[in-house]
Amino acid sequence: MSIDTAPRPEPVRAAPEAAQAAIEAPRRRKAAGRAPARPTPAAAFHSVSAATAVLLGLVAIGAMIHEPVLIPPLAASAALVHSAPTLPLAQPRSVVVGHLLGAAVGYGVLAAAGSSAWAAAVAAGVTLALMMAARTPHSPACATAVVIVLQTPAPARFVPLLLGATVLLVLTEYAASRIRRTAPRYPAYWW
Repeated sequence: MSIDTAPRPEPVRAAPEAAQAAIEAPRRRKAAGRAPARPTPAAAFHSVSAATAVLLGLVAIGAMIHEPVLIPPLAASAALVHSAPTLPLAQPRSVVVGHLLGAAVGYGVLAAAGSSAWAAAVAAGVTLALMMAARTPHSPACATAVVIVLQTPAPARFVPLLLGATVLLVLTEYAASRIRRTAPRYPAYWW
């Protein structure tokens, strides 16, 4: 019997839906890349609501004491803490200590080099280096150093407000993570 006349097995025919899904699955994975999964509408609403609430709280505190408490780095911190609470960047140690390191570096560079964009860039770099050495990664803290160098706020008022605001951010996410049962528990670690 030759190869041409040998009986051939019938190909297995998959259901049209299964075949289409098999074709589309690699495309979907490839298109999605390594980006995180899209949050559910409930999770997104929860995160956005919590971040907005704490930022509005900071604005209200600032209005009551006639001092701006909401600075851009804190908005970035709120976004990290409330949208990605399991990341090392969002843990209490990183948020609080990172901003305090940024403030210390900002005031140090301001005293040594004055207020300029050049000094602000150096302050951001030194803050990043110190946070890496202290194992407290929190990128918005680099912006805190920049704000201090460029805006020269009085340390006696600014540092306590910064400390209080970072603690408020952490406590807000702590509470928010316990309100919604399916939310990841925050923090992953305190210190």
